[in-house]
Order: sequence, then C-alpha cells, then structure tokens
Amino acid sequence: MPVSGLSARSKVPSPEGLPRAWLAWSSGKDSLWALHVARQRRLAHVVGLLTTVTDDYGRVTMHAVREDLLQVQAAALSLPLHIVRIPAPCSEQEYADLMASAMEEAASQAVTHMIFGDLYLEELRAYRERQLAGGNMQALFPLWGRDTAELAAEMVEGGLRAIVTCVDPRVAPRELAGRQFDKDLLAELPDGPDPCGENGEFHTFVWDGPGFDQPLEVSVGETVEREGFLFTDVTGRANLRAARVDATQR
Repeated sequence: MPVSGLSARSKVPSPEGLPRAWLAWSSGKDSLWALHVARQRRLAHVVGLLTTVTDDYGRVTMHAVREDLLQVQAAALSLPLHIVRIPAPCSEQEYADLMASAMEEAASQAVTHMIFGDLYLEELRAYRERQLAGGNMQALFPLWGRDTAELAAEMVEGGLRAIVTCVDPRVAPRELAGRQFDKDLLAELPDGPDPCGENGEFHTFVWDGPGFDQPLEVSVGETVEREGFLFTDVTGRANLRAARVDATQR
C-alpha cells in the first residue's frame, strides 16, 4: 500500500451528520488554517491528514519537512496521519495512481470529502476536483477566494506560528528562508510575492496554532540551495508523544 499510518476501517457516523473528511496536509500554515476554518464552519468532521512525502529524502514534498516532525504535528493535532510516498522524480501518471490508491483507502473509512488549503489557483482547483470525481469524492476549499493579505494577517493574529522552510529566490527574497511567519515578515514583504505564498514563492512548517494541544519544540537549522530553491532544515522533538490516534474514536 502506498499509504502508511493508521488504517482502522471505522464506519462510525460523524457528529451531527457531518460528512467525514481527510485534509490534504502540507505541514504548512494554509493546511492548518483550512482545518481551523472547516471546523469553525462545521463543513466536515476531519478524521485524518493526508501528506505526500518524497521517499528518496524522507521529507514532505516541497516543504522539505522531516517525516518525524510531520508525525509530531499529527500527534499534536490528535489526528491520524496517512502518508503517500512518491519517488523523485515522480511522473504525473505515477502521482495520479498513488493518489487514487489513497482515495480508495479513504473510502474504506467512509470518508467522502477531501479538504484543501488552496486559495485562488483555478487550474489547481479544477485538477483536484477532476481527480476526486473518479472516486466519488468531493473537494472542499474553506479558504477559497480570500484576500491573501487579510488572510495572512488573520493567521498570525489567530495564533498560528510557522517557519519558512522553502523559498523560490526567483520570486521572493532569499532572506525569508528560516524566518518566522509573523507580523514583521508580512510588513517587510515586498510587492510581488503573495503574502500566503500561493504561487509557490515560499512554503512553511507550522509549529503552533488552533488545534495544537501544545506548541512543538523546534529549532531552525541550516539553509541549503537545491534545484533552484532554498530549503531550511527544521529539527525538533520527535517524541512529543506517540503519533498514533485510535481512528475508531474520532
């Protein structure tokens, strides 16, 4: 199976008839805020996180977050983690096949919806909806259409804490790598880069915010340049607590 993590086949009805959903978890700020808003608006009962990890590196794809920290995030959120391991490079067909298998796993757990933190990229949204339609899944986009400057400020004001782990220096300042995603960063961001990095200008690792039972203990490591991108390593306590949740109780 391409999906690892908890695999209990729960058929327990969701609270008050809400649909059961997995959330596409990038390890970054938009994913956490999508989870927060979906819960606030009672869009679905989130019963798991789905993440792609580049198998050759053991890190979250593009965000470059270590897999052990990914496990700690899931534990702090009290949600089962499902990992799709992709090769490097990964063809479009390989990716589609792996995600189709993941959706089969989700369906076996009575999951009917996938939640995404996408903001305004129409082609990406259409792609996700097409991919899910084949498996009779529905996509939810809790943050869709929001003004990204307002949204970024809302995240910071709402207690979200994140570190910039990946920067595309062709479209964003190199100095963003390794910085905290906070008021100072947003105030200093030049015109051009999206405040939420929606076009791939930068990616983040979230270590605290709504839904976390406690902040993660993390440290910022070195920054390296690879394939035109800057990647900042983040290390931390992988033993915060066991990254396992009984899915039958969710």
